[in-house]
Amino acid sequence: MSARTEPSGILTSARWHSENGAPPPRRVVVADDRTRADTAFRLACEGTALLWQGDYHNARRLLAAMGRRVDRTPARVGDSPAETFRLHRRARAHRARVLGMLLVRLDGDHALDLRRAPDVRAACAEAYGPAQGASVVSLRELLGVLGAHQWRAKGVPVPALGARIHPHYGVFSPVRGEYVDLVARAPLPGAAARPPRTAFDLGTGTGILAALLARRGVGRVVATDVSARAVECARDNAERLGLAGRVRVTGPALYPSGRAGLVVCNPPWLPGRPTSAVERGVYDAGSGMLYGFLDGLADHLEPGGEGWLVLSDLAERLGLRTREELLGAVERAGLRVLGRVGVRPGHGRVRDVGDVLHEVRVGEVTSLWRLGVRGG
Repeated sequence: MSARTEPSGILTSARWHSENGAPPPRRVVVADDRTRADTAFRLACEGTALLWQGDYHNARRLLAAMGRRVDRTPARVGDSPAETFRLHRRARAHRARVLGMLLVRLDGDHALDLRRAPDVRAACAEAYGPAQGASVVSLRELLGVLGAHQWRAKGVPVPALGARIHPHYGVFSPVRGEYVDLVARAPLPGAAARPPRTAFDLGTGTGILAALLARRGVGRVVATDVSARAVECARDNAERLGLAGRVRVTGPALYPSGRAGLVVCNPPWLPGRPTSAVERGVYDAGSGMLYGFLDGLADHLEPGGEGWLVLSDLAERLGLRTREELLGAVERAGLRVLGRVGVRPGHGRVRDVGDVLHEVRVGEVTSLWRLGVRGG
């Protein structure tokens, strides 16, 4: 992509990069410390991107000002929770498009050549890999890269694990602890004698549940993920926790070969198309991972083994999936429900009365479904 600088008229170009797969903007103009927020917001709404050439901190302030202008539009409420959710998603997508129009240029070594800019090279190398020449990215994405770099360095405390998990860029961070606590408390199959020799953790993400199962005494845990970033992240965390000898991480298939006494799956909770790498931990088009787990479970369980499905009922409360559809999928897969335990979440959105989906979120329950083979 290219942009013409003013007033010199020099044409500058660089490779376009977007982790969300957004197409390059059709028109780009140069912006700097003189650019007013109202002007930037109008251009962004019209589809014109702004390539920043001023002070780094002024760019961040401009981005925040553009965000406030987007947020002036009142949230729309539909005739049903499902319609309200669709309107909410549409509004969030519009916000992301508008704010994604403020761009910065990274040099050939990932350096950000702006006044008072931080050193972003290490963070960009972690997220993007080795530099392949100059590139242009949205400032909003770059701030996400920097935030992920900090989380990766300091880690996220996980009380149930008694340790920290270090998420990588593009891998969903375990910020909601209720699903971890459910797996930490549920009785292991055969626990009266000994824990299962082998467990599978499908869609492992950061590897947090695989590590937890190993810490609970499972002899060998095979963790899978379709994301190469998640596979690398889970391996890194297993190594940090001293569990690399007991936790094997592989991909991109959902199921590994063989059978296990316990198969755990915490699929994305909402059916829908993810719009970013991180959203793949929340949205699952057509509930493909959920139904893939159920359909393959009977063929991968040892006799007397259990499958643990960790799932929020938010999709049901939004009208995106019914309980009958879930139970019907369980039955069609030749499975039966052995038990279920649920917990209400305690994350901040539950207490945000200004959230257009607040009434739905306060009733949300996250459950661990214990599943077995029917007739087994």
